[in-house]
Amino acid sequence: MFKLNVLAALAACASIVAGHSQSHHSNSNSNSDLEEFQKTLSTSAKLYFNGSDGFANVTTRWSALEEPTVNVVIVPGTENDVVEIVKYANKKNVPFLTYNGVHGALVSLGKMTHGIGISMSQLSSVEVSGCGTTATIGGGTMSKKVTDDLWAAGKQTVTGTCECVSLLGPALGGGHGWLQGHHGLVADQFVSMNIVLADGTLTTIDSNSDLWWAMKGAGHNFGIVTSLTTKVYDIEYEDWAIETLVFSGEKVEEVYEAANEYILQNGTQSADLINWSYWMNDAESDPTNPVIYFYIIQEGVTAVDSVYTQPFRDIGAISITTENGTYKDLASWVAIAEDSIPCQKLGYANPRFPIYLEEYNIPAQKQAWDIYADAVRGSSAFNNSIFMFEGYSMGGVHAIPADSAAFAFRSENILAAPMINYLPGDKGLDSEAADLGSLLRDVLSEATGREDFRAYINYAYGAETSEQIYGSEEWRQRRLRALKKEYDPYGKFSFYAPIA
Repeated sequence: MFKLNVLAALAACASIVAGHSQSHHSNSNSNSDLEEFQKTLSTSAKLYFNGSDGFANVTTRWSALEEPTVNVVIVPGTENDVVEIVKYANKKNVPFLTYNGVHGALVSLGKMTHGIGISMSQLSSVEVSGCGTTATIGGGTMSKKVTDDLWAAGKQTVTGTCECVSLLGPALGGGHGWLQGHHGLVADQFVSMNIVLADGTLTTIDSNSDLWWAMKGAGHNFGIVTSLTTKVYDIEYEDWAIETLVFSGEKVEEVYEAANEYILQNGTQSADLINWSYWMNDAESDPTNPVIYFYIIQEGVTAVDSVYTQPFRDIGAISITTENGTYKDLASWVAIAEDSIPCQKLGYANPRFPIYLEEYNIPAQKQAWDIYADAVRGSSAFNNSIFMFEGYSMGGVHAIPADSAAFAFRSENILAAPMINYLPGDKGLDSEAADLGSLLRDVLSEATGREDFRAYINYAYGAETSEQIYGSEEWRQRRLRALKKEYDPYGKFSFYAPIA
C-alpha cells in the first residue's frame, strides 16, 4: 500500500508543471513508469509522499514563512541516486529542491508550489585523508558531525557556527565561522567537489573549472553538491573561553563604542577574538524591557583577557558570566547548539534582514535599539524577536582577493541581522514583520553612507536584489549571469536567492 501511495503521489506530481499542465499519461502507465524509476535508485534510498509517515519530518522547516511545497521527498542513499532523481525530474518537467538542514528562510522558496524535495540527510560522512590536510565530506553532513569527527581525529576546519545546519548550506553562500580569522570563509576551504548539474550530469570540479568561482558564494544556483573535499588543520588550541555580559538598553551607545575601540580596532580584530551580541527579551535580566547580551570569545585561553573585558565591565552590566572549555562548546555558549531552542523547528516564522557593516555606527545603534525595543517589549506578537550582531575576526577573509570568489563582501567586519520571530498565518502580521525588519536594516544602512546595503545570502529575507546579495560590481553580475546561462539555462536552481 505504501509503495502504491508513493507512486500515485509521484504520478500526480509529474503531471503538473508550474503554470500549466503537461500531457497526461494514464495512471497505470504513470505507475509503471515510476516503478521503473524506483529500480534506478539504490536500495537505501527512501521516498515519502505528502501525508505518509515521515513526510512531515523531512519537510518541516525552521522558518514557517513562505515555505516551499513539495508532493514527494526522495532521500538519496548514494551520489548516483541524486543523478537519477534530477534526470527523472527533468524528464517529467517537474521542479525539484534540495534540502540539507531545512534552515533556509528566504521567502523566494515559497515560489515552489509543487514538485520533488531531495533530502540529502543520508549522504553524511567525514573522511580525513591519509596526509591529514584534507577531508572528504558527504553533501548532507551537518556541521556538528563535521566538528565532532574532525576533533576526534585531532583536526578542525571552518564550518558554520550553528550546529543544526549543514556544512554545505552556509558554505555555498560563503559561510562564516569561528575559525575564519585564521583561514577565511567555509568556501575558501574548498579543494574539490562532486556536483550534479542541472542536466543530471555528475562531475568533479576544482579550481580548474570555470564554475569553481561561482560555487564559492552563489553555489545554490548551480548544482547539488554530493560530496566535498575541503582543507583541514591540526588543532592548535584546545582551550577557549567566553565572557557574557548582559546590559540594559540605556547602555547601548557605551557598549558599541567599546566594541569599536577595544575589539574591532578599525578592522584589525585579533584572529583569536570574536564579539557577538543579541538584543532580546530576557525576563530574568529585566522583566519589562529587552536587554543586550554581549559575548566576548577568545581562543587559546581559559579566561578572556581583561584587556578586552575590563572596558565592558566598567560600563556596568546587569550580570557577568565567565566560562571555559573547548571549541566544541562555542555553539552552546551562544545558544545555537543542536539542542538549543533557536535551533528547533517550532512552527514560527523567522525572517531575517541581514546587512554587513564595517563598524558599529553609534547613533544608528541607538536609533535601531529604540525602534527594536518599542516593537518587541510586553505582549507584542514579535516579543521573541532578536537582533544579532556577529563580529568574527575577519583577517583571514580580508587576506583573500575579493575577485577570487562569487562571495563579494570581504571588506566588512560585522554581520548584523534582525530576526523577526512570530507565529505565522496572518498576512497582515507578515507585512508588519517585513516592515519592521526592513526598517531596522534601513537605519543601519543609511548610517553606512552607501547607496545600497550588502546582505549575507544565507540570512537573506528573499526579496533582496542580485546586487545586494552578490555584489554590485558590473563584472560580477555579468560573470554570474553568463555562468547561469551556461550551466542552468532553464533555471532549475532558482528558488534560493536566484540570480536575476
